[in-house]
Amino acid sequence: MTPNQGGAGVSAWQVLRNPKVWVVPTVIVGLLALLLSLLYMGGILNPRTDLHRLPIGLVNSDEGAPVAGRPVNLGAQVTAGIAAAPDPQGYVSWRVLDRAAANEQLASGRLTGALEVPAGFTAAVAALGASVQRAPARPTITVLTNPGVGSLASSLASSISQQAAHQASLQLGETLTAQAAAQGQLQAGGASNAAQLLLADPVTVDVEVGHPIGPHSGLGLTAFYYTLLLVLCGFLGANIISNGVDTALGYAASELGPLRTQRPPVRISRTQTLAVTSVMSVVLSVLTSSLVMLATVVILDMDASHLPLLWVFSVCASAAVGLGVQALVAAFGGIGQLISMFIFIALSLPSSGATIPLQALPSFYRVLSVFEPMRQLSDGVRAILYFGAQADAGLARAWIMITIGVVAALLFGFGMTTYYDRKGLHRFHPEPT
Repeated sequence: MTPNQGGAGVSAWQVLRNPKVWVVPTVIVGLLALLLSLLYMGGILNPRTDLHRLPIGLVNSDEGAPVAGRPVNLGAQVTAGIAAAPDPQGYVSWRVLDRAAANEQLASGRLTGALEVPAGFTAAVAALGASVQRAPARPTITVLTNPGVGSLASSLASSISQQAAHQASLQLGETLTAQAAAQGQLQAGGASNAAQLLLADPVTVDVEVGHPIGPHSGLGLTAFYYTLLLVLCGFLGANIISNGVDTALGYAASELGPLRTQRPPVRISRTQTLAVTSVMSVVLSVLTSSLVMLATVVILDMDASHLPLLWVFSVCASAAVGLGVQALVAAFGGIGQLISMFIFIALSLPSSGATIPLQALPSFYRVLSVFEPMRQLSDGVRAILYFGAQADAGLARAWIMITIGVVAALLFGFGMTTYYDRKGLHRFHPEPT
C-alpha cells in the first residue's frame, strides 16, 4: 500500500526538513528575482546618461535678408552652429534637412523631433537690431515634436531642441548687443532694460506637434501595449496548449481541486506532438488576435487605421511567438517554459524601445534589440498605428523578422524532436510484460 492510499504517509514537516526539496526552487527563484531586477531597472534609471545619437531634424526655412547692404542668412548660421556644437558623448544625431524631408521622416518615425528656423528669421533679427523699438517682434525658432515615437523619446528630443535653440539665441544676442553698443544704442538712456534683455536673448521658442497622432493613442504608448498583448497571448496560449495537449495525451495529470485524473498515455512521437501543438498555436492566434482587436479598437475605441493589415500582422506576430515557445518546450521540456519566458518576456520588454527609446538605453539592451521579438513587433505595430503603415517606418523589418522567427522556430523545434525520436528518446514508456 502506498502512502497516499492509506496509513499516515509523509507529513509536511518531514518534507520541509529535507534540504533537497529546497535547493532547486531556492536557486531558481533567487536567480529570477535578481536577474529580473537587473534587467528591468538597469535600462530605465537614467535615460539621459545612456542617450546615444538621438535622431533630431535640423531645418533652415529662412530665406535670408539684406543686412548692412549685403545678403545674410542667419538661419543657415544658426543651424550650422547647432550641428557643429561640441557633443563629446554623442547624445544627438542632428540631421540637416529641408522641411519636406523633415516632414517625411517625422511621418515615418525616423526622427524623434525637429528644430526649424522659420522663414523671415533673418529679417526679424535685422529689424530687432536696427533700432530699439517699444514693442519689438521677437524672432522665433520652432521645435517640432513627434509623439508617435513615444512620449519619452519625443520629450527628450523636445528638451534637447529647446536647449539648443536657447543656446543659439544667447550667441546671437551677443552679436546684437555688440552691434548695438558699437552704434551707441546702449548708452545711458539709449535703451530700456527690457530692450537690452531682448537684445541679449532675442529668440523665442515655439513648440508644435510635427506629426500628430489621434487623441486615443495613449500619448504614443498604445503601440507598445498592443504589442505586449500579442506577445502575451502567443506566450501564454502556447504554454496552455502544451499543458492541455500533454494532459489529453496522458503525459500529465489533470487536477481540478481535489479531483485528479490521469489518462492512459497515447503512443505518439515527439515530432507528432510538436506538430499538434504548433498547429493549435497558429489556429488559436487567429482567435486571440481578433479578440484583442475587438477589445481595443471596437470596445475601447483605440485610434487605429489599416485595420485589415493590423489584423493580419497581429495574427502572424502572435503565431510566431507561439511557435517559438512550442519549439523551446519541445526541445527542453518543462524548463523550456522558463527559457521562453526569458526570451519573449524578460529580455524582450526592456529592449523593445517602446517606452524608453533605444537611443536612451545602455548598449547591452541595444544589442538585444537587434533580435529580441518585442522590438521587431512593436516597430511594426507602431508603423501601422501612427505612421501610415509605411515600410520604412519599421513595418518591413517587422515582417522580415517574423518570417525569420517562424522559420527558425520550425527548424529548431522539428530538428530537435526528430533527433530525439531517431535516438529512441520517446516520451512513452514500454508497457510492462
